[in-house]
Amino acid sequence: MSTRGAPPPNLPAKVAAIPPNQTLYVTNLPSAKIQKEDLRTALYMLFSTYGSVLDVVALKTMKMRGQAHIVYKDIQTATMAMRALDGFEFLGRPMKISYAKGKSHIIAKLDGTFKPPTAAKEVEVTDLQHSIFNAPVPGQPGSVTAPAKSSSLPPKPPGGGDQPMPDVGATETRGVKRPREEELEEESDQDVAMEEESDED
Repeated sequence: MSTRGAPPPNLPAKVAAIPPNQTLYVTNLPSAKIQKEDLRTALYMLFSTYGSVLDVVALKTMKMRGQAHIVYKDIQTATMAMRALDGFEFLGRPMKISYAKGKSHIIAKLDGTFKPPTAAKEVEVTDLQHSIFNAPVPGQPGSVTAPAKSSSLPPKPPGGGDQPMPDVGATETRGVKRPREEELEEESDQDVAMEEESDED
């Protein structure tokens, strides 16, 4: 009598069996022919005939197109649906169904084992970054200001605000419409005679 144990260690990772799970991983789905919401609805209608479906995750990103995850309430109904629908032609393509590698978030929340994703590790800050981002604000008390450098720029005018342009009062150049080039050509008396082509050669 042989007992079933772990797969032999010399098998590649893709061939090693994935333990039964409430979440099914469905591939080879049509991605261009159908909208995401319509795909989710059609998958829900098909898979709910085998048991209570908690969630259908079907994304249209480049990484996840043509794939979906179907989450059942228990492993027995997930197994029954996988056996019945593996190879089933769905919208013109045969589906490939297997157990998902990990537990779905919705199942983990029901079990009470859900852990929200952790933030990234704290990044090491260099001295340069520290000096740039933690520099004191200029003009604040306690901040050290650099000595003024001599500049070739002219000094700021007194008053410091906007000043009117010097030609504001001149009305003779303002608001005069320039004539178009066509109008200029019509007004000129120089007509250029067209050259006649002669057929005499």
